[in-house]
Amino acid sequence: MSVKLLLSCLLLGEVQALSGNFWHITDLHWDHTYELTDNPELVCESSGTSPAANAGKFGDYACDSPWNLINSSVYAMKEILPDPDFIVWTGDDTPHIPNEDLGENAVLSIVGNLTHIIQQVFPGTKVYSALGNHDYHPKSQLPAGPNYIYNQTAMLWQDWLEPESQRTFREGGYYTEKLLSRTGYRMLVLNTNLYYDQNKLTVDMEDPAGQFSWADQVLTDAANDKEKVYIIGHVPPGFFEKKRLKSWYRSKFNQKYLDLIQKHHSVIFGQFFGHHHTDSFRMFYNSKDSPISTMFLSPGVTPWKTTLPGVVDGANNPGIRVFEYDTQTLLVKDVVTYYLNLTRANVAGGRWEKEYRLTESFKVADASPASMHHVLERIANSHCYLQKYYEFNSVNYDLTECDSNCRTDHVCAAREVDFKMYENCLKEGGAAAIHGGWLPILSVALSLVLVSR
Repeated sequence: MSVKLLLSCLLLGEVQALSGNFWHITDLHWDHTYELTDNPELVCESSGTSPAANAGKFGDYACDSPWNLINSSVYAMKEILPDPDFIVWTGDDTPHIPNEDLGENAVLSIVGNLTHIIQQVFPGTKVYSALGNHDYHPKSQLPAGPNYIYNQTAMLWQDWLEPESQRTFREGGYYTEKLLSRTGYRMLVLNTNLYYDQNKLTVDMEDPAGQFSWADQVLTDAANDKEKVYIIGHVPPGFFEKKRLKSWYRSKFNQKYLDLIQKHHSVIFGQFFGHHHTDSFRMFYNSKDSPISTMFLSPGVTPWKTTLPGVVDGANNPGIRVFEYDTQTLLVKDVVTYYLNLTRANVAGGRWEKEYRLTESFKVADASPASMHHVLERIANSHCYLQKYYEFNSVNYDLTECDSNCRTDHVCAAREVDFKMYENCLKEGGAAAIHGGWLPILSVALSLVLVSR
């Protein structure tokens, strides 16, 4: 082998060594009541009063996930990327059914079954798992202190949790560890259900379970130790892009979370959340209007059509996601989403396929905050990119046109995590709500021109 060829091979090996991959799965919502029957109103309890008119082996858009869909998603992960560096799992495992039809033991049984299949298919793979608001009984009422479900879940996840992680998880549902036990890299797993506006237990608290002060100290220590950090959780701050003015956090908690990111952004290299079931992202900026962090909201496995008032046809195709990252810098290099076309799967079998690659679809170099800012600029100013993003948002379920009101809702939600800034964005119609001034708005004629996707 020539010296030139040898050097090329060594350089190629070094580049490949710097690139890692991990899975993000979220919102599996296993409906253990799902059963195919001639009566569409009796297929699944999670459909409520809506009939599951097109129910099949892999589910129905009116229902949460049947086991066949759960099984298919995890084995698709194994087929697509069999040896990930680690897996991020951001919760919501139980179905959308009344509390009285679940109970503590049912919740733990469901979490246990999903834990088992992940461990069975990915033995030896490190999993960083966060609780969702549906991973408790009664749902969303996660307490700011030790309890039976935190304790039992810590036992279910004991193969994944280090001893100190088990201790803090039992106390408040959160933990931190060195990422893959590597010096200089850290994972911060938050229990943001404590900030959920439906959680009645934390309404009068300033810092439920002391999590904000704890996270502030973890991130301060990370800066002192020159660590790079990923943050994961379930319920995100800011607003739901599919329903105007719908926030998830109480305002005081939203501000505290925003302050935490702005204070410690220099050590934070990615935030990964779920809860929406949709594919979106949230931008964070500093006082000089520069992008400093991005929160990636991954689509859910469940196709369940939300019953949230005001959301029109809010279902989605099942989605799973690979993040490609630089193993030395933790820069998120790319995002690749895979999905199951549920309608087609019920007829022709469960074939998961690549939906899109972020850098290819939005013409950016990587998934850094600066690049994601450019993605937002393109969505805000080009109907082509807006429509592309909108169809990805529901994992290619809703293919209708995203009109001006739709554009405002999606751009402002992605752009403004701060409550007041979000409301100001809405007042301006979301017209290219980009820091540094309003970019020119495309004419109506140009905005109606669609280019090939």
